[in-house]
Amino acid sequence: MDQASLFDTEVASENENALGKGDSKRAEDAVALTENAGRAAKEAELLSKEDVATAAKAPEHAQAAARAAELRHLLDYHAYRYYALDAPEITDAAFDKLLVELQRIEAKFPDLVTPDSYTQRVGGYVGEQFAPVTHMARMYSMDDAMDLAELDEWLQRTEDALGTGKAAYTCELKIDGLGVALTYENGAFVRAATRGDGTTGEDVSLNVRTIRDVPMHLAEAGLAHMGADRNARIEVRGEVYMPKGSFARLNEEADTEGRAPFANPRNAAAGSLRQKDPKVTAKRDLATFLYAVASTDPLHVHSQREFLDWLRDAGFSVNPNAKRCTSPTEVHEFCANALAHRADLDYDIDGVVVKVDAFEQQADLGFTARAPRWAIAFKFPPEEKQTVLREIRIQVGRTGVLTPVAEFDPVTVAGSTIARATLHNIDEIRRKNVRVGDTIVVHKAGDVIPEVVGPMLEKRPAGAVEWNMPTHCPACGSPVVNDEGEVAYRCVSMDCPAQTKERLLHWVSRGCMDVDGLGEEIVDKMLEAGLVRDVSDFYKLSVEDIATLDTGRFYSAANAKRGIEADDPIPVGAKTATKIHDELEKSKQQPLGRVLFALGIRHVGKSVGEVIAAKFPSIDALIAAQEEDIAEIDGIGPKIAASMKQFLAVPENLEVIERLRSAGFPLEDNASDAAARAAEETGVDASLAESQPLEGLTFVLTGTLENRTRDEAGAALKALGAKVTGSVSKKTSFVVAGANAGSKLTKAESLGVAVLDEAQMEEVLATGRVPQA
Repeated sequence: MDQASLFDTEVASENENALGKGDSKRAEDAVALTENAGRAAKEAELLSKEDVATAAKAPEHAQAAARAAELRHLLDYHAYRYYALDAPEITDAAFDKLLVELQRIEAKFPDLVTPDSYTQRVGGYVGEQFAPVTHMARMYSMDDAMDLAELDEWLQRTEDALGTGKAAYTCELKIDGLGVALTYENGAFVRAATRGDGTTGEDVSLNVRTIRDVPMHLAEAGLAHMGADRNARIEVRGEVYMPKGSFARLNEEADTEGRAPFANPRNAAAGSLRQKDPKVTAKRDLATFLYAVASTDPLHVHSQREFLDWLRDAGFSVNPNAKRCTSPTEVHEFCANALAHRADLDYDIDGVVVKVDAFEQQADLGFTARAPRWAIAFKFPPEEKQTVLREIRIQVGRTGVLTPVAEFDPVTVAGSTIARATLHNIDEIRRKNVRVGDTIVVHKAGDVIPEVVGPMLEKRPAGAVEWNMPTHCPACGSPVVNDEGEVAYRCVSMDCPAQTKERLLHWVSRGCMDVDGLGEEIVDKMLEAGLVRDVSDFYKLSVEDIATLDTGRFYSAANAKRGIEADDPIPVGAKTATKIHDELEKSKQQPLGRVLFALGIRHVGKSVGEVIAAKFPSIDALIAAQEEDIAEIDGIGPKIAASMKQFLAVPENLEVIERLRSAGFPLEDNASDAAARAAEETGVDASLAESQPLEGLTFVLTGTLENRTRDEAGAALKALGAKVTGSVSKKTSFVVAGANAGSKLTKAESLGVAVLDEAQMEEVLATGRVPQA
């Protein structure tokens, strides 16, 4: 579908008119580029025609320099025709031929390579990347409207502030990509950076150069509009995204090569933009949409609509579906149309951004601590699909808990295919009233986690029966128990193979030993080969043991040189095996708190493990401790203490602990070493971590943070000595509130607890100092 006609004809017409306003400027720009290319061509022609004899004697280098200059002009011109005007004059093959010629010249004469050469956009220029970059102005977050009622509240506040009927709005599709800032000076590309924390991002200039629709030079029409400020330094902002078609091709290649596929286009775009080798990024077919700027002053535009027109004139890619709306009713219509046509686009969107159009009115409304008051992101409701529930299977966890999992016909929801979703427990199944054979509604909670919403009762087949929990473990056949007062059903056999697998996977997971590269497929193969039975067995493995395992995938084609036949199993290989072996060795330095969590002790999570290890910094001290001593630790209590002592009373568990000690685990924490590890893991300053400046302070985190998950933010606060809890009380020192903070923020305000935004929290983490009341 033509993007310009995505919505109704009125919107399409308006977009065409908006584009038309810049046609004369674009024509001038095309003429200017044509003249540049023509002049270069004439210079080369004159070189050969006016003085053939001289040219024949001219150094080869000079001839190459002239031809390289000509080719650069031609490539810039044709790239502009293709990406900015959507009016190419030559075929892709002809363009590639020019590019190859320039590449050959520059390969032969490296001194002729210029930073703005088109060859530098295909990954040929490698250097240091990801250095910190300070943005020209803060890149603010955006407040969200999760439904039409919240959108209407914002519209009403805006109308009240500006006067009813006096505001116009620019509505833009909310691209589900990765935020970037592009800097230009003297009309030329200078650098690109990720959003980062809004103030500082990472330099990704080399990779962004490979994105074909990012201009290396601003087009003349855009520069002309800047007048005397045409050489000013500007920073434009937007999204890098991966088209759905490119995403599908990338995952097909990954499947063919035996690599894990990306979960969705956004993850693929983020991973592609942060490649160490720009050549990899160049192959990923990334694209951009630009929509913001650090400062509008040099551009001489007065509204968002005028600014979008300037971006087009300057040669940037701008989403064609933006519309200027003159009333809240038109805003509603735009949002409804966007939602209705969401699936027709070749890129993912997750909402609509509504902005007050006039910059003067934006200035009047201003900003909160984290977001502009003049804009809001209307988030689409979770995309829902109907499918058929085929089976409810039991998954046995590492502690023996039986979890029912719904298996249904695969459906694509929010950018990826899902076929399973947890049903949590029997009470949840009863509450939702789902039965095998039902047509069910599924979505992704938070656009991430697959979830069964409920059944379509009118479609329930005759004979569908109520589902019940099994009486015996499906993995080992042992009786299942359900303790009084608990909703969970558990297998209590220590020899249950399903529990064994889950314990092994838990041990190597990110929050525990964090063994990168060792996932379910390889652990399955290790179990099949009899290489592992408990977690200590990981540390007996050699590189060769791991390398010879097959991955469970197969080669799709033969390779005679490597002695591979089609459908041969793909082995792990020496390179991956060495990495896994090194990761296992590195895991021996994990702190005791993580080891306690990784051992899979019932009721002992990551934070509980850390609290216990802080009181008992060695496994021997913990084994010797009385249950009452553990229960007295703040935040622990008798239930966790009993579970800990029960685990440590089992001889088999103590044998595993001793084998880990023999493998090289210290199983004790040195205070300074622990502080250094915490600093490295969380990114806080090591000297601050050692001094523990936040000791005695209690933090609560709520809402969605932009630059860290809540777990990551909590870990950073703990690294500086803070206590992080899940509920607000009078004992709470600070509440950190991200986007869409809920009842915890309300309670904090009612109790008079100090509230920090994310930027203030980052300041605390950077300095170790908290704001004074």
